[in-house]
Amino acid sequence: MELDKPYYSITETARMFNVNASLLRYWEKEFPQIKPYKNKKGDRYFTQKDIETIQTIYNLTKVQGYTLQGAKEILKREFGKHATQAQAVATLQKIKEKLIAIRDNLD
Repeated sequence: MELDKPYYSITETARMFNVNASLLRYWEKEFPQIKPYKNKKGDRYFTQKDIETIQTIYNLTKVQGYTLQGAKEILKREFGKHATQAQAVATLQKIKEKLIAIRDNLD
């Protein structure tokens, strides 16, 4: 999905998937991976990452026929996998910085 704005209103996002805004609010409660920005009035604005997550949930529930619980389990596994990868990258970056410092001290 090609997105050209940093934030999309709940109405715009609902139109993308041909669903009601109430369904997006419900999914937001059910899936902690969806974290829209909310202004002082409480209006929701979804980021591209939120929309990608919504796309995944939509595909799992509406296209592939998973239950909400099944979709939650799949997202939880995938989210955990990505979190683990991000931690590994951060650790490797720290190791790289230490090795560079050691190398620079040898000169």
